[in-house]
Amino acid sequence: MASSDSVTVTILDKEYRVSCTEQDRPMLENSARYLDQKMDDIRQSGRIVGLDRIAVMAGLNITHDLLSEDNNKNRATLDISEKINALQNKLDFAINAFSQ
Repeated sequence: MASSDSVTVTILDKEYRVSCTEQDRPMLENSARYLDQKMDDIRQSGRIVGLDRIAVMAGLNITHDLLSEDNNKNRATLDISEKINALQNKLDFAINAFSQ
């Protein structure tokens, strides 16, 4: 089992200590930078005040992006599956026609 280390990440100029494995550290640091950028973008827009509201809006935006991406991947997977089925049907038809 991998050992846990403590990593310090900075989000909106505030430091947070987070426990993670050495293997997960790069992804955690990337995630923290991404969240910091999203929250800073919201803060810079000036439309939302308060750290908790900025965090909620950033969370909602990130979740929306993630779910939209998942939805797009699911649609692409369905498109590929439909193309594979169509090719299988054509192959079956060709094999049946050839064997007769």
